[in-house]
Formats: sequence, structure tokens, C-alpha cells
Amino acid sequence: MSTGTHVSVLLAEAVDALAIHPDGIYVDGTFGRGGHSRALLARLSEQGRLIAFDRDPAAIDAGRALEDARLTLVHAAFSALDDELERLGVEAVDGVLLDIGVSSPQLDDAARGMSFRFDAPLDMRMDTSHGQTVAEWLADASVGEITEVIREYGEERFAHAIAKAIAAARAGGVVATTGQLAAIVEKAVRTREPGQHPATRTFQALRIFINQELEELSRVLPVCVSRLRPGGRLVVISFHSLEDRIVKRFMRDESRPPVLPRRLPLRAAELPQPRLRLVGKSVRPGEAEVAANPRARSAVMRVAERTEVTP
Repeated sequence: MSTGTHVSVLLAEAVDALAIHPDGIYVDGTFGRGGHSRALLARLSEQGRLIAFDRDPAAIDAGRALEDARLTLVHAAFSALDDELERLGVEAVDGVLLDIGVSSPQLDDAARGMSFRFDAPLDMRMDTSHGQTVAEWLADASVGEITEVIREYGEERFAHAIAKAIAAARAGGVVATTGQLAAIVEKAVRTREPGQHPATRTFQALRIFINQELEELSRVLPVCVSRLRPGGRLVVISFHSLEDRIVKRFMRDESRPPVLPRRLPLRAAELPQPRLRLVGKSVRPGEAEVAANPRARSAVMRVAERTEVTP
């Protein structure tokens, strides 16, 4: 079984965006194979500290090879940020980096069941130590539930046809492998998108759903803001339009003053101020990075800075 390698997207841009203070405390919410974490550690002094999260046991195992006293590895989803910082006795941090989505080793390891390129058990869990697999969920989910997941998380226009095909197939036995699912979807999708396998959107949707990826992201963003020191940066790299929409709206809303009732007798200086300040425009990988790493092509990075406003 190959553990694979992972090329960190927008590596220099993300680390630069954090505006590292050498003695500061930083969070890498998605350790992966440590590309961003290594770059962060390279800019920290001996007094600096990095707390890296990942819910994938394989990522945590890979991280132990770093053997750096400044690094604390946490086997947990980044939505556990508040509780874990509390446990570690950390009140505030100087920056948080979130590199959202699936990593190359997860896609390239057939046993993880995240890709239709291999015929393997239909798992898709990022944390293989607990939780329901996609095969287990599909065995009991209704046609309506499957349709909703594929439509909402995959933006798949043939979601209902795919759901009905899955239900029909499982009447003859459990849909247990990636190969089975890919074949079912391929027959149900009437037209193909150029250069894309017909099962791409369905696999993406089921992975996002089973790992609650969008819900995890929505939960952690307010926590990041509350834990950042004034001047601290929040840097988020997303790879899917649904993820980026959540990040964009959150940063936009947090960078605007609260909406107050009209005719409220307040002077401008008395108006509540926003907790975030947007930093620059969204950043995408350049042509050279996409050519070297095609999986980078959909990446979008957004940056915001904590203001002096207290919660």
C-alpha cells in the first residue's frame, strides 16, 4: 500500500500571507504530509510553536518523523480547534492556516476508497479509526437522501438518476467497492463533461458528505477568529466552489460592521467595528504551478487579519 506524496499548493504564498512572527504560535489545521508545516517551522525561532491538526491517522504517523520540539501534532479534525487549544493551555495564536479538502496520499492510496481509479472498498473516511463508510451509508440511505447528497455536494444534475441506479443495484447486493459505484454512475449519467469521468461529481459529493467537510469548515471559521490575536492572520486554501463560497462569505461578513436598526442614535465612532480586515484579493496558482501539479488548478486562497476589536 502506497502512502503517496503530497505537493502543498500555494506553499510560499500561504506562508508569506501569514506574516510570520518568529516567536509566535501558529496553527496548521490540515497537516497532510507536512509541506506547509515544514515551511512554517523554517520561519519560527526556537521560541516559536506550531500546532498541527489532522484527522487522518496516516498523516499523524508521517508527522512524527519530523521530531521537532516546536511542533505539537493533534489527531483531530480542525473543528476541534477550540477544545484542543484549551487542552494545550493556548489562549491565543498568531495565525491559522487551513488547506481544505482531500490530500494526494488519500486519493492515491487505493485502500482509502476515495478514487474510481482503483477498485477498492468504498470507504472514503478521512479518519479511518472511526465513523461510517460510504458503503455502509449507501446500504441504508433512501433514494431521496442519496439524491440530495449528490446534488448538494456534487452539484450533479443527474443526481436523482444516479440515486435510483444505486438503489436498484443494491437490491442485488451491497454496493461495496469503488469499481461497482463508478460503473453504476457511468451507466446512469447520460452525457459526459469533457475530460471528466462521469463519476467524478458523485465521488466528490459522497466524500464531502461522509466526512462532513463543509460543516467542519463552517464550525471552525468563527473559532479561528476568536482565537487569533490582533494582527493575526487567517489563511484558507479551498479547492471546491462550495468550500470557497463558505470562506468568502464568512470573511466578507466578518469584515463588515454589524447591521444595526435604522435611526439608531449612534455616532460613527460608536458604531461596532468588524473583527476581520480582508488582506488583498483571492490568490490562485500560477500557470507553472498548475503545470507541475494539475491538482492545484482549482485552488483559491483567501486571507484576513484580526482587528483590535474584542469579541
